[in-house]
Amino acid sequence: MYTTLAPTLSDRLFPKINHWLRDVVLVIAGSLLMAAFAHIRFPLPFTPVPITGQTLGVLLVGATLGSRRGVVSLALYLGMGMIGLPFFAGGAQGLAHLAGPTGGYLIGFVVAAYVIGLLAERGLERDLRTALLPFLIGEMIIYLFGVTWLAVVVGNLGKALAIGFLPFLAGDAFKMLLAAALLPAAWKWVK
Repeated sequence: MYTTLAPTLSDRLFPKINHWLRDVVLVIAGSLLMAAFAHIRFPLPFTPVPITGQTLGVLLVGATLGSRRGVVSLALYLGMGMIGLPFFAGGAQGLAHLAGPTGGYLIGFVVAAYVIGLLAERGLERDLRTALLPFLIGEMIIYLFGVTWLAVVVGNLGKALAIGFLPFLAGDAFKMLLAAALLPAAWKWVK
């Protein structure tokens, strides 16, 4: 049976369902949510990295599912995209996509979901005063992986920061604030 330090939002929402069945359904649902958010895509003409809903998906999946289910859900999402399902940004798919300019962000999603989940298991996403912290750390992890790999692809860290970090700060700040408002509100509704 899956246990956490504190129940996650999904544990609270579905407490009486068989734990194994609940976990499988939640992991699959999280990966499908990520696929849906990947189709929210706005390409920018000066960068191979589009604006997507994926980062919001990572924040929500990690916080609601917890560390273990969150990481499995995001790994499943990557696996489904790698085997050819149109689950990456704008319907892209395939193993080669991980070697492209956005591959680091995709790997960062998995790590970020795990860390956000760990912090959610400590109750940080439940209160407006602390909810932003897990999401800020998650975003930092995504950028660490994404910009580092983008720098390898483009051959220059300064250029990678200019095309893979700076243009996305305002949008990702909005996504963090949205997640930091939604999760405490959802916890109040559940209680």
